Amino acid sequence: MMSTAKWVIDPTHSEVSFKVKHLVISTVTGYFKKFEGSAESESDDFDGASVSFTADIDSIDTNQGDRDNHLKSADFFDAANHPKLSFSGKISKNGGDYQLVGDLEIRGTKKEVTLDVDFGGVAGDPYGQTKAGFEIEGKINRKEFGLTWSAVTEAGSVVVSDQVRLMLSVQLVKQA
Repeated sequence: MMSTAKWVIDPTHSEVSFKVKHLVISTVTGYFKKFEGSAESESDDFDGASVSFTADIDSIDTNQGDRDNHLKSADFFDAANHPKLSFSGKISKNGGDYQLVGDLEIRGTKKEVTLDVDFGGVAGDPYGQTKAGFEIEGKINRKEFGLTWSAVTEAGSVVVSDQVRLMLSVQLVKQA
């Protein structure tokens, strides 16, 4: 029987981003600059691995300060009362495909989400560390998490789409 290996996110080789349509015609990309997470797995293929993750709402960066402040406000994430978003779940393998299913909590609302996982494999780095790489993607409806702010332009276009694409590029480091 294999022992459980613990892996933690390497923030210097990871990126947590989201994309949301703005005015239906263009896309705004945002990042969480501060986040942490870990996985516990009994095998190097990560089937059945437990995953936990948090991101600091105050670290939102959409490359536009006023918009960032609006996202942190009570209209959206309400960072003052809900400083982190969190996820906990499990990776499962179905043939060559992986999924990450678990509870995403944003602004005090917890819902089950399913994210697609592209497992890049495991490799050693030049410093003797063992790393694993993942691309994780999925869609959520922001309104289901209490991010209900809405506005409509004079022409009737919705300013911010309800659908948000989540994209994480994650490198994990195996812990000794």
